Amino acid sequence: MVEFTMHEKPVVTNGEPPAVGATFPEFKLIAAKDQTISLDDVKGKYTLISVVPDIDTRVCSLSTKKFNQQVDNFPAINFLTVSTNTLEEQKNWCAAEGVSKIQLLSDQDHQFGSALGIYIAAAKIDARSIWLLDKNGTIIYRELVTEMTHEPNYEQVLAKVKAVL
Repeated sequence: MVEFTMHEKPVVTNGEPPAVGATFPEFKLIAAKDQTISLDDVKGKYTLISVVPDIDTRVCSLSTKKFNQQVDNFPAINFLTVSTNTLEEQKNWCAAEGVSKIQLLSDQDHQFGSALGIYIAAAKIDARSIWLLDKNGTIIYRELVTEMTHEPNYEQVLAKVKAVL
C-alpha cells in the first residue's frame, strides 16, 4: 500500500502501484456512448494516462484542462483521463468547461484503480497519478502525486513525451 494525503490527512491505497518498467495492468474503462476502452485498444501508440480522483474538483479540473491544451501538440499519442465519476458527470463537466479533445474514461466501478493499486476505498476514488506507456503497454514514466490536492509535474511528463516521440 502507498500512503497518500488528502488535505494533509493520510489516506491509503489498496495496493502497490506498478513501477516503471512493468507492464501496465489490463483494464476496461467506459468511454462516452458506453464504449469500452482496454489496454489492447491503446497499444501501438504511446499513451499518457492522467488519473484524477474527481473531475468536479478544482485541481482535477485544472489538470485535465492543462493536458487538454497540450493534445494538439502530440497527435501521435493517446491522451486519456480517468476519473471515478459517472459518464454523465464527465459529460456535464466537458460541456461546462469546453473540453473536447482528451478522452475521459470512467472508473466508477473502481476496477482500474484497484488493478493499479491506487484505489482509496475510504474515499471511493483513485489516487491522482500520471502514467506514460510505450507502444507495448510498458510503463516508461509514472508520477504518484502523494498529496491529492497538488497538481502533477506537467513539465516533467511532457518533456518525457517529447523525448519518446
